[in-house]
Amino acid sequence: MDRLFLDANVIFTAAHNPDGKSAFLFSTLNQGRWELLSSRFAIEEARRNLAARYPQCLPELERLAKQLIEAPQPTARPVRIALPEKDQPILLAAQAAKATHLLTGDLRHFGPHMNQPDRTDGLIITTVADYLGGL
Repeated sequence: MDRLFLDANVIFTAAHNPDGKSAFLFSTLNQGRWELLSSRFAIEEARRNLAARYPQCLPELERLAKQLIEAPQPTARPVRIALPEKDQPILLAAQAAKATHLLTGDLRHFGPHMNQPDRTDGLIITTVADYLGGL
């Protein structure tokens, strides 16, 4: 079973676009193909962004957050790949949670490291679309 760690932008998208690919991850949980994980850090970032742009979607975020396994947030430490400081807690939490995949829409910062598990300690960084397309 895959362990999918969701970045804040994936959670944000699932909460405001119930017909999208990110929301699909939540709708098929009962099939047992994957577990959904995230961190308090990512959930809070999604909550802040929704409150600023789509406050009417906050109840949906709360519903979705209850379906996530909350990964612990490890203490900050250097990461092996070049990432802005604000994205490092996401990578560290995904690795600490022993996620198989880190799903993100952040192509700017995570894009150069996608699908290179040899550089990310076995973690596959990818988009939701690419993950679902590979099933």
